[in-house]
This record gives sequence, C-alpha cells and structure tokens, in this order.
Amino acid sequence: MTPETRQGRARDRLTKVGVAAVGASVVVTVVIGLLGPSAMVPGLGGPGWQPPYWLDARPDGHLVIALAAAGLVLGGFGLLAVLSAIPAAPASSGGAVGWRPWLPRARALVVLGCLAAGVLAFLPPSGSGDHLNYAAYGRMVTLGLDPYTHGAADLPGDPVADAVEAPWREEPSVYGPVATAVQAAASWVGGDSTRLTIFVLALVNAAAFIATGLLIDRFTRHDPARRLRAALLWTANPLLLYHLVAGMHADTLAIACMVAALLARGRPLGSGLLLGLGVAVKLNAGLVALGPAWELRRRPARLAVMAGAAVAVVVVGYAVAGPEALAPVSRTSKSVSWASLWKLVQGWLQGALGSGAYRGEIQVGSLLLLALVAWSLLRMAARGPVPGGAGGFLARPFGGGEVDATVVAAALTVAYVFATPYVLPWYDGLAFGMLALVGASAVDGFAVAHLLALSLAYLPARVDGQPEDLAWLGEVVRPRMAWVLLALTCVLVVWAWRAAAPVRTPRASAAPPR
Repeated sequence: MTPETRQGRARDRLTKVGVAAVGASVVVTVVIGLLGPSAMVPGLGGPGWQPPYWLDARPDGHLVIALAAAGLVLGGFGLLAVLSAIPAAPASSGGAVGWRPWLPRARALVVLGCLAAGVLAFLPPSGSGDHLNYAAYGRMVTLGLDPYTHGAADLPGDPVADAVEAPWREEPSVYGPVATAVQAAASWVGGDSTRLTIFVLALVNAAAFIATGLLIDRFTRHDPARRLRAALLWTANPLLLYHLVAGMHADTLAIACMVAALLARGRPLGSGLLLGLGVAVKLNAGLVALGPAWELRRRPARLAVMAGAAVAVVVVGYAVAGPEALAPVSRTSKSVSWASLWKLVQGWLQGALGSGAYRGEIQVGSLLLLALVAWSLLRMAARGPVPGGAGGFLARPFGGGEVDATVVAAALTVAYVFATPYVLPWYDGLAFGMLALVGASAVDGFAVAHLLALSLAYLPARVDGQPEDLAWLGEVVRPRMAWVLLALTCVLVVWAWRAAAPVRTPRASAAPPR
C-alpha cells in the first residue's frame, strides 16, 4: 500500500467520523429540548395542550450541561473534519478528482438541517433565557408599555413578564423596531400564555433560518463542493442549530434579511428595503450594507436608490418606535463581555493605571482591531490564489481573488465578531451567513473555532436553575476563554497577513546552462 493510499484512507475515516459527529451533535440538541425544563431549558407557563411540547423528564442539571458540552465539541470537531475534506476545486457527482467518497451530498444536508430546524421549533428553547425577554417585550407593546423604557419588573404579576429570568428583569429592549413588531405580533397571538407566545416566535425564527439556508443553497448550486460547504456552514451547522434555532435568538431574522439583500442586490430598491429591515432588527447587521455600497461605488444612481430605501426603512421604524429605542443600544455598545479578549485588556489597564472601566479606550482599540482584521482579509482576497498553491485547507485564500459585495461583507462581519468588546456565541451567526456566500478558506476554520470557544464559555448562557457546584463554568471557564479568543485573533491576523504577502520567485541564474 502506497503512502498516498494510506493517507487517502485516513482522510476517508476522518471524514466519516466527522459526518457522524455532526449528526450526533444535532441529535443531542434535540434531546436537550425534548427532555423539558432543566438547567438548559427554562420552563414555559401555559396550558399543556399548547405547543411547544416536551417530555417533562426533569433531568439533572449536570446531565444536560454535560450533554450540551459533548454536543458542542462533537459539532465543532465534525465541522472542522468535513470542511477540511471538501476539495478546493469544483467536483461533480460523477467522481471528479479530489472528491472524497465519504463526503455527504449537499442536498441531503440541507434537507436534514431544515427538518432539524422544524423539529426544534416544536420543542422548548434551550441554552439561554433570551426568548423570555422577547415574549415580555411583545407583551409590553400589547399592554401599552414602551419596551425601550421598561423592563419585565415593571409588569409585576403578569404571567409572561414574570417568566423573565435574572439578571434581565429590569433591562429594556435593545432590539430594533422590526424585532419588536414581531414580538408584539407573537404576544397578540399568545395572550397570557408564555408557551404559545414562544411557539409563535419559534416558528418565525425557524422559518427565517430555513429560508436563509434555501437561499444560500440556491446561490451555490452551480458548484457541488461550494454547495456542500455552504450547507455545513449554515443549514446543517450543529453549532448554529444549537444557538440560532434551539436558542431562538433574534439574530436569525436579521441574518435572513441581510443574506436576501446581498443576493437581491441586482435590484437596488428591493435590496435596500431588505438591508433596512435587517438593520431595524439589530443595528450591528448594518455592517453587511457596506458590501453592496462598496460594489456600487462607481454607480452612484443605483447606490443612491439602495441607500435611500435602506435609510427610509430604518428611519420610519425608529420614528414609530420613538427616540428611546436608541438609548439602550448605545448603552450596551459600551459593555465588555466576560469572554471577550477586551476583558483581558480592561484588566491590564486597571492593573497599570488604576480602577476604571476604560470603555472609551476599549472602543477605540476594538475599532482599530476590526480595521486590521478586515484589511488583512480584504488584502488577501484582492491578491487572489497563488498559482500552483491550491494545497490544503489552510492554504486556500480568502475570497478567491474576487472582491465583490459578499467578500467585503464577509470580511467585515468576521472582523466584527473577532474584534467587538461585547460578543456572545450567537453573534457569530452573522459571520457564518456571509462566509457561506464566499469561497472556502482557512477563515472557515477560524470561525468554527471562535464559535466553539464562545459556546463553551457560555454553557449555559443563563443564571437561574444552575447547579451550585458548577458555578466554576461561569467564574473560571468563561474568563479563561478570553485567552483562547485572543490567541485565535492573533493567529488569524498573522495568517491573513502572510498569505497576502507577495510571492517570491527565485531569480533566474545569469550563467549559461551546462
């Protein structure tokens, strides 16, 4: 047996194990929700016949947290294993060179991912308690209160508002007017039932996730290898199913709008309206708008139509919501999350210069880091692939040499999640939605590692109902993950900078050939 044959068989075995790990991770996420209220799953009040449904097994907190940790690790490992096995060059189903026998078909992954999202919509959300806040904000709108100036504590005795967990009971909404409108519509349907309100929100969320996956699949259908990679990065991504679908975070709706806007940018008016809707869900999604803006920089008329439509949607939305809708966003934008690398910087500044939050300095530093990461990626994308250097997974250049709107959006969103002072695992979903639209590169691996580290840092992302002897997960593991994120960011910048360096070719000898 030749060394090449042995290496090929080893790769096939690793790919097979990776596919199994991805599937097992999705099953674990479904099981956690199916078991019912636990340390991972907040309870939902309402009639038992109403969806979502669960077994009410009341599992031990240690068990479900261990299951979640195992599912996350399996999902991260599986993604890295299968992504690294996808050939860089297009491969046909007829057995083109480089296609591995154990690579799954993209269509199968898309179908299974959509089915998993549909099943999770009928199970109680898990991983965090943010969905309870969504229900309370919608409840406030239906009762005539402003969710941008009130918190759940301002509705004592209300069955929906009382379900909100600490430490968020006094916090007003930080979401845009479109997100608030969806929450209000769900509350209007659900009424006094937290259970039914959450189910309506879960249906909207799952529909947005599935629609995004189908759009990405259609966009990449011309290339089987690229289509498979896109399915792994989004629709069948076990880490995104865990956070965006099972966790039911509002980011899913913003990402759906932004992906649709990028794919519809041939129609400036429609694309602008979609961009405005995405920004009116979450402001940070506005980074994506810089992609089509850059692409249309030499076509001012089309750029004006797109920008005007987007701005009009945002202005109208916030005009209806009132100026108070911007105050909570500006306050949270100055926060520093515990797993962020900027928490380390804040500690160093406090040790060297004395007590203080140093939020202004951290904001300036994060903007500089964002610019550095984005510039490094775009510099590499503009350079294009190295002749004869297709090589392995780590040798693939970002963007493939074509700097269009999707590449700019992907570079900016990846830079954002690596550089922002306030980062949570589900924020990474925006970067994955953009990466699925561009060519494969080592950035895929960095993004998976970043999301996995954050996921383990916030396991689970809630305070209520946690076993007391597992407090070290938040007190020890979460701050330590900041070092992992710092290392990942440094390696990403160094790799991008070196990959974009000019190729040095040996100078031809002046001596005549023998």
